[in-house]
Amino acid sequence: ERPVFRIRHSLASRFAFLVICVAIVLSALAYGTVHYWALGLFNLGGLTILVLWVLDAWRLGNMRISRNLLQLPLLGALALGLFQLLPLRDATPVGGLVGVNTLSFDPYSTRLVLVQLATLFIYFAATLVFVDTPHRLNLLVRTIMIFGFGLAIFGLMQSFTSPTKVYWFRELNQSTAFGPFINRHHFAGYMELTIALPLGLLFAGAVEREKKILYVFIAGLMGVALIMTTSRGGIISLVAEILFLVVVSGIGKKQKQSRSRRTKPNPLKALAVRAGLAAALMLGLFFAVLLFGGEFSIYRFIDTVNTDNPTSGRAHFWAVTLDIIRSYPFIGTGLGSFGVVYTQYDTRNGLFRLEQAHNDYLQVLSDGGIIGAALALAFVVVLFYLAIKRAKSHDGFRRGVALGALSGCFAVLVHSFFDFTLHTTSNALLFLVMAALATLNGRVENAPAPRKRRRGSSSTEPSEIAPGTEP
Repeated sequence: ERPVFRIRHSLASRFAFLVICVAIVLSALAYGTVHYWALGLFNLGGLTILVLWVLDAWRLGNMRISRNLLQLPLLGALALGLFQLLPLRDATPVGGLVGVNTLSFDPYSTRLVLVQLATLFIYFAATLVFVDTPHRLNLLVRTIMIFGFGLAIFGLMQSFTSPTKVYWFRELNQSTAFGPFINRHHFAGYMELTIALPLGLLFAGAVEREKKILYVFIAGLMGVALIMTTSRGGIISLVAEILFLVVVSGIGKKQKQSRSRRTKPNPLKALAVRAGLAAALMLGLFFAVLLFGGEFSIYRFIDTVNTDNPTSGRAHFWAVTLDIIRSYPFIGTGLGSFGVVYTQYDTRNGLFRLEQAHNDYLQVLSDGGIIGAALALAFVVVLFYLAIKRAKSHDGFRRGVALGALSGCFAVLVHSFFDFTLHTTSNALLFLVMAALATLNGRVENAPAPRKRRRGSSSTEPSEIAPGTEP
């Protein structure tokens, strides 16, 4: 029988876990954390986690660091940004910046991106370390679902009573708000992540029968709020998310059924059941939107598609971005420098400053070159590999969380073809937390129930998985 290890928790680790949960909530409520004052508080939270991390190490006599491979691409991105700040280029005026001799054409923006990326890495690494028991995994998942449900209600209320204002008092002239987000597309991106957890648990069969209606209601309201934003990228991503769950949610179930001698697994029947659930869910969302008076939202969603330019101007942005990529293919123009470089390549009047490319994949190539794209690809590949591996867990709740979190990340990756939701700090934080939830190791799994002994057999099942072991 395996030895049973008890995970020791210090007071500092409890506060570090609390800071992570609070940051998820407050970063969204603070307009998505896009203003300097909000970023300052967000960075202060990251510094607080570092201090608590050191105190936890001092109390336990051991500095806990996760070996999760997803951390390596993020560290690589930090190294790339630091390299771009080296003065290895001839001083040339770019975008009004005279005397820029760094590899980055906007070193000031690159420094800001590095600070933000470093803080996000702290939150991500801390989530991998301090979410180390089934109880904490459950608490974090419940926090995200409850907050997402409340945020959906708030967004719907505000859209009905004051659609042009944030928090009913801040008027916006150049963007359409939804909930606490200045950009409705970013609210849609946030809902893609929060709705993923109840959907993942439902599709994985990890919800008790008496609670299924509650989970369907929670997910349905989030879906209605997302559709009411009329974000085309968000709606496409939601459909892709549901279809993705139909395909992958049978991974863990198939393994579990194959161990049973009484019943034989029927993959086609299981797939048909999941497809029926997906169809019922999407049909229910459609009628729910109509019930909420969303026919106007549907009409507006259709009317936004211009037959002359269905990309709403994005095709021009992408063409200019491709020109930038051709000029600086290897290390890019510098993290965060797109707004400065774009004006030099704009084929129109050259005076329109565009901060983002409205396609995160093109912007990664533009800002980070082939090296940045390779790091991003490595992150996605490792994420899917580890998450699918965790989805084969014996623990139904763990399997549902892994599949749900992965589907949320998948939806955001689809949305990134049309928008830049990950450039909003709150969305980037929740995306990384979901990536952590999808890839956490066996410490967060409940121990398998011991099997009954057979006569003549002295073997027993372990009562608990050793902390840190891989499932």
